[in-house]
Amino acid sequence: MLISQATLLDGTTVDIRVGARIEEVGPDLVAKPGEGVLYAGGGTVLPGLYDHHVHLRSAASALDSLSVGPPAVRTKAEMVQALWSAVPGADGWIRAVGYHESVAGELDRDSLDAVVTHIPVRVQHRSGALWILNSAALGRVGLAEHPDGRLRSADRGWSDALQRRETDLAELSRRITATGVTGVTDATPDLDAGDLVALMLAHRHGEFRPRIRVLAPRKMILQDDRLDLDGLIDWIAYHHNAGQPVAVHCVTAAQLVVTIAALRATGSHPLDRIEHAAMVPEENLADLAELAQGGGVSEVGGLTVVTQPNFVAERGDQYLVDIPADEHDQLWRVASLRRMNVPVALSTDMPFGHPDPWAAMRAAVNRTTRSGAVLNKDESVSPREALTMFLGWSDRPARPRTVEIGEPGDLCVLSEPPETVLSELDAGLVTATIIGGELVYFAM
Repeated sequence: MLISQATLLDGTTVDIRVGARIEEVGPDLVAKPGEGVLYAGGGTVLPGLYDHHVHLRSAASALDSLSVGPPAVRTKAEMVQALWSAVPGADGWIRAVGYHESVAGELDRDSLDAVVTHIPVRVQHRSGALWILNSAALGRVGLAEHPDGRLRSADRGWSDALQRRETDLAELSRRITATGVTGVTDATPDLDAGDLVALMLAHRHGEFRPRIRVLAPRKMILQDDRLDLDGLIDWIAYHHNAGQPVAVHCVTAAQLVVTIAALRATGSHPLDRIEHAAMVPEENLADLAELAQGGGVSEVGGLTVVTQPNFVAERGDQYLVDIPADEHDQLWRVASLRRMNVPVALSTDMPFGHPDPWAAMRAAVNRTTRSGAVLNKDESVSPREALTMFLGWSDRPARPRTVEIGEPGDLCVLSEPPETVLSELDAGLVTATIIGGELVYFAM
């Protein structure tokens, strides 16, 4: 394929010949016989966006799940109405997602039974870490005597009893390629061999077009009530000794402190990752910088932070209520990490975050909540920095790809020149998405 009259981020206008890799970049390239030509009309061409932390099966399931949390549902009355009017899926269940305690407090089996009695209901907390089941649902999974119906997502025993839902990965693929995404890393911690094979086959057969990398089984989710430093050290050492990097999920300061201590004890692998880093106390910035440089153990450095500033826009108003004011500066850091030379990449965490990477970029720049409050403005980055943090390689998320000969043939074509793209950071500017030299999305 030949892309004609494309503008690179540096303002240069070129033609680009692309196949599995970028083959030629230069002025006045001539289409070969039978070669397809995409006219960019001076619009910007970027490496395809890469979303470095997603949950594909959950995201596909969420497309036809009921939302029972903000912003769609904000009160108990609205939640009750939504559950009353919900139509069970083909499996006979009502599957609801996005719940937060600000809607109706802590849910349990009794509060769900008061709304829906005879149809099995499961409600996922917006963190993704917890499901709440009513009595009918508990009976279906063999837990009829469970005291409160609050079940951890990581506990596979009960979820293995669920009938597997058919998820529409093709529709998810269409939606995210329309935003210019050409690759994703699935960070779901409990994927088994069957899940991994199914995802790879979905990509190979064209059901899911973006490239897929999977973190499992080398991702660890920590819980504040189960923090075990020695166990984490052993787990990291086991994988490092096998030559494998690790990824550790850290959403609280306590989880981050334990992870830092464990990585100091084991030394870091060049491809280690900290997922989220939602809370980073000031005193831990230097610790992360040290680990990013190899912690004095590795000569090639290690550790990238993969974070989601989109949650400032999506949940920031709740943070302002729930989190003490003197801790607001710890939330979803980006700029301070970069100033300390910690490699940082951005992601959406879909479906727990909104899947639009451009909205995540805007949040990284503006740090604005839904109500218009600005949360931790000192962590703001420039539009170019925000964009670059979605251009990384799958295994080195903070190392941006470029539009150069030999780079992968994964490109995002936008309708406007760089100055407009960087001022708007809008998914609506995407006119085409190319993966391996093949046009997978085109805005009609």
